[in-house]
Amino acid sequence: MLEMKNISKVVGGEMHIHPTDLVLERGSLNVLLGPTLSGKTSLMRLMAGLDKPASGSIHLDNADVTGVPVQKRSVAMVYQQFINYPAMTVYENIASPMRIKGADAATIDREVRKAAELLKLTPYLDRTPLNLSGGQQQRTALARAIVKNADLVLLDEPLANLDYKLREELREELPKIFSASGAIFVYATTEPSEALLLGGNTATMSEGRITQFGRTIDVYRQPVDIVTARTFADPPLNTIDLLKSGSHFALEGKPVLPVPVHLGAVADGPCTVAFQPHHLSFDPPNGSDQPLAVKTAISEITGSESFIHVAFAGARWVMLAPGIHEIEPDATLRVFVDTRHLMAFGPDGRAVGGRA
Repeated sequence: MLEMKNISKVVGGEMHIHPTDLVLERGSLNVLLGPTLSGKTSLMRLMAGLDKPASGSIHLDNADVTGVPVQKRSVAMVYQQFINYPAMTVYENIASPMRIKGADAATIDREVRKAAELLKLTPYLDRTPLNLSGGQQQRTALARAIVKNADLVLLDEPLANLDYKLREELREELPKIFSASGAIFVYATTEPSEALLLGGNTATMSEGRITQFGRTIDVYRQPVDIVTARTFADPPLNTIDLLKSGSHFALEGKPVLPVPVHLGAVADGPCTVAFQPHHLSFDPPNGSDQPLAVKTAISEITGSESFIHVAFAGARWVMLAPGIHEIEPDATLRVFVDTRHLMAFGPDGRAVGGRA
């Protein structure tokens, strides 16, 4: 178990990590999700022992490792900007942590070839990193982390340089590999979809703070505040400021959306209503929903999906619609919000009511 108690990090007088408590269990997959500069890498460097905290302590299996340098910890770390030994072959790069530990030649060979097969590096074992593509070099760094068999494995956006097919395969395989070893697995990403694919637990991060930590699906479905909800939305979360009034959310005295059952206990008054882009559609999800008239700004076609940017009552929304939709700017559309998935946040940004 890795336990961080009141950990903080200060650089040049600026708080990069605000006082943080976090407990990660052995055999667990833990995602750090947040935009660039939210503090993911800074937190991982504290976990690894690469940086010393300004306050607090770090414990691994109940032993205080706060002042222990990374060289004396059982840690494997892979960055998006991979690091390999340029003079060594791929085989020797992967084998290097095992050689340092004094493993016998047969064990080294077995584990290196096993990791190489998983990461599709077998044809390149005799090459040096400079004779590899960027994706192959990244896979070499990942293979070295796998064979190290460390207690704590930190992966900082490790799949960003890989092609789509391999990235999807590794997203499925990596958690199995590390959880089977009993390691604590920490994976940093900027992509909400990647966090959902990996599963496990997720800590959402914003401006050096962990805003929420729990089972990935629970954090996604039940964000404690609007910052967390926005962190877990790509395309951006759709929001609008409305007045809860009885059975409706209203704007300037006119009903806009019905209040769903799970938000029925929300007190009347101002709040921010939010929903994900795929919960806005051309078709009524419940068969009897009232449409909203919106104006289009732009339509982006990705192939199998279209991102349609619209405006409603001063709010800018994105609709994620399946299929190809070529829509002219400033067109008027009838769209529907799936109110079963509405979220509501009070003036302080905290979630109010429940979630379906």
